[in-house]
Amino acid sequence: MPALPRCAAAGVHRGHAEVADIVRRFGAQYGAAHRVSHTQRHVLRAIVQCRTAALGGHREQCQACGRTRPVYNPCRNRHCPKCQALAQATWRQAQQAVLLPIPYFHIVFTLPHELNALVRANPRRLYALLFRTVRDTLNTFARDPRHLGAEIGITAVLHTWSQTLTDHIHLHCIVTGGGLSPDGSRWKASKKRRFLFPVHAMAKLFRGKFLARLEAAYRTKRLVFAAHSAPLAAPIEWQRFMACLRAKPWYVYAKAPLAGPKQVLNYLARYTHRIAISNERIIAVDNGTVRFRYTDYAAGATGKEMRVSGTEFLRRFLLHVLPAGFMRVRHYGLLANRTRRRKLARCHELLGVATPLDEPAVEESLAERILRLTGVDILRCPFCGQGPMRRIETLAPDTS
Repeated sequence: MPALPRCAAAGVHRGHAEVADIVRRFGAQYGAAHRVSHTQRHVLRAIVQCRTAALGGHREQCQACGRTRPVYNPCRNRHCPKCQALAQATWRQAQQAVLLPIPYFHIVFTLPHELNALVRANPRRLYALLFRTVRDTLNTFARDPRHLGAEIGITAVLHTWSQTLTDHIHLHCIVTGGGLSPDGSRWKASKKRRFLFPVHAMAKLFRGKFLARLEAAYRTKRLVFAAHSAPLAAPIEWQRFMACLRAKPWYVYAKAPLAGPKQVLNYLARYTHRIAISNERIIAVDNGTVRFRYTDYAAGATGKEMRVSGTEFLRRFLLHVLPAGFMRVRHYGLLANRTRRRKLARCHELLGVATPLDEPAVEESLAERILRLTGVDILRCPFCGQGPMRRIETLAPDTS
C-alpha cells in the first residue's frame, strides 16, 4: 500500500497503543504481502490520520492559565475506534422518539462458519441476503396468527467479528414484543413472555430461506468464487457444500425480553456503533506482535489475552471493513423509514400514550452538543482543570 503521510504520526503523546499505531508500524509490510482493496486502504488511511495534523484543526488557549494545545479534526470513519462515541450518542438520542412502552426482544441470527470464505468473496451480496432472510424469517412468524398475527418492528445490526477478530457473521435484532393487526385496528401484544417466537423453528426457517436464495444466486451466476471459496465453482463441490449446510443446525439465540425503553436504548447503542476492536482492548505493540484482550465465552466469559503478529492483526481487522456505502443498521416493519412516522403514531394511539413530539432544532456548538449527549466538557482546560478553552487559531491540514 502507498506510504502513509509522515504528518499522520503527529499528535498528543498517549500512554497506550492504538489501532492507528499498528497501522503505522505494520501497514506497509502488510500491503506488500496482501491485496488491499480501495475501501480497506481508505479505512487504514483515515484511522492513521484521525485527530492528527494531517486533517487540520485548530489551536485553543485556556482563559485561566494561558496554556495552549492543538486540537485536530476526527476522520469520522465508521471503522475508526476514536470516532464512535459521539456518533453513538447522537444515534441513541434519535432513537428515543421511536421506542414504544412495551417489552422488546433481542434475537441473534448467526451464519455457519462454513460460509465465511464465500462471504469474504461476496460481502455485499451475502450480507444483504442475510438481512433479507432474517427480516423474512421474523415476519413469517409475526404474521402467523398462531404466533402473533401482526406487523412487528425490527432493528437489525450486522456484526462480522468474534472477540479474537476472526469471522463470526451474525445479526443482532431488537424486535417489538407485539405489533399492529393487519387492518391497523388493534395492538396485539406478544403471546410469549420468555421468547417472542420458537427458537428452533426460527432456526430451521432461517436456514431454509437463506440456502434457497444462495442456491438461486449460484444458478444465476451471481456469486464470485475466489481464494478459499474457489473450489465451490465446480458443480459437484457446490452440491457437497450445500448438503453440508443443510445437514447442520443453524444458530438462533433469543435473550430474555428487555424491560423498558431505557434498557432497549442501552442495547441498541451498544451494538449499533461497536467496531471489531476498541483501542482499550489493545495491551501493547512490541517485537513485531500485538497483544490484546478478549473474552472467551466458551470458557464462562473468562477474560484472556491473545498475541498475534502485527500483519496478522491487520489481516483480521480488515476482514470486518464493510463494502463502501453498505448500511449495517436497518429497520423493518413498523420501523421502516418510509412509513415509520405514521405507523408509530398509530401504535402510540392504540397503546394509549402520547406520541413524542419532534423537538425543534436548537443551534448549538459542537462542544455543547458533546456535553449534552455524552456529559464530557471538551472546553474544560486539561492542564488547570478550571478555565474554558477558546479557539485562537485555525490549523490547515498538513499535506507534507
